[in-house]
Amino acid sequence: MAGHIQDRWFKTVTGPDGKPVKVKTDRHGAGLRYRARYVGPDGTEKSKSFRDRELRLAKQWLMHIEADMARGQYIDPHAARTTFRQYAERWVKTHTGEINSREAAERRLRLHAYPHIGSRPLGSFKPEHIRAWIAALESTVPAESHRRIIVGTVSAALSAAVDDGLLTKNPCRARTVQLPKSGKPHVTPWTAAQVFGVRAALERRLRATVDVGAGCGLRQGEIFGLSVDELDYEGGWLHVGHQLKRIRGKYVFALPKGGKVRDVPLPQAVATALRDHTEAFPSVDVTLPWRTPDGPLVTKRLVFTGVEGRHRRVSNVNEHHWKPALAAAGVIPEAEAGDRYASAREHGMHALRHFYASVLLDAGESIRALSSYLGHADPGFTLRTYTHLMPSSEGRTRKAVDALYLASTPQDHGPQTAQAA
Repeated sequence: MAGHIQDRWFKTVTGPDGKPVKVKTDRHGAGLRYRARYVGPDGTEKSKSFRDRELRLAKQWLMHIEADMARGQYIDPHAARTTFRQYAERWVKTHTGEINSREAAERRLRLHAYPHIGSRPLGSFKPEHIRAWIAALESTVPAESHRRIIVGTVSAALSAAVDDGLLTKNPCRARTVQLPKSGKPHVTPWTAAQVFGVRAALERRLRATVDVGAGCGLRQGEIFGLSVDELDYEGGWLHVGHQLKRIRGKYVFALPKGGKVRDVPLPQAVATALRDHTEAFPSVDVTLPWRTPDGPLVTKRLVFTGVEGRHRRVSNVNEHHWKPALAAAGVIPEAEAGDRYASAREHGMHALRHFYASVLLDAGESIRALSSYLGHADPGFTLRTYTHLMPSSEGRTRKAVDALYLASTPQDHGPQTAQAA
């Protein structure tokens, strides 16, 4: 048996005849009688006290400790008393990835996890506690996809606790715990009429942003971070090497999402739009920190800037330029007098990327190439997101046959002749 058990109420002394005898201690009858003691893997002594008549329980406890050590499943009882919040706050600080990812994780935990399970000791977690918490989330977080992200963050923290030896297993992964569904709806891309309608409704200084988004598939931060040196007009390429990013209310330059630097084909129409834009609104040198608000300063000659010669503030563009253009193009309703525009998440500038993807897929571009142009880390993600936009086999059949008939029919008769044949 690992360790030993001390009886605080009795001690063994040598009697007058030289034989050991048990005598009462000064603590006899007061407090917890037995103290089970052992030396942990870290070399320090651990103990737990038991009441009178609980000697059997003390022995069982030590036996469990010995068995856990043998199986490699030992958990330090003191560490197990660490609350979820205490551990998760330390975990977030060492969370790998971009600062925005860490801050998003911290915000999800602070708003949605700590109020419910933050004070619970790690060693006391059971699947029932996770089930109850997920059920409570339904009343405060309506979107199931958002709930899934929150639960995923908690699960990641608990998995780290398992790796650090504070938990034997992650309760979020129990079979009885039903995770919220991802709830990703099919992307419905804009029509060309919507794209050009929004473009026409924007002020002239912002119109070319639509060309870059819809014609090259750039994200909003990549559009407003686009610099002159990233444009290869002669070779027909656009290099996406950085983005404009907001961190804790301050703007910085940083690598594209996921660090995916990439090259995207630059169509002639987009190149012409950018040339016209820079002729009307010359590019401006903008100096910002790199990656973090306290990072080293770097200077980029930005293509899209404000009238004051500074970088564009994305929140200002969204609320005061993009949404009015959406309303003018009939994409969203007009705002009531004195009211702000309603939330239109699916119609943000990201909709231009979806349009770009739909155009390329309709033209027969491969998923692997599209994934590369969009800067996705995994072509499988691209496929899952846009598979419903890929031309169906029957659609390709119709186009192939129609093209054959059109090619063999006098053009002045029109397609009706081929269809009649």
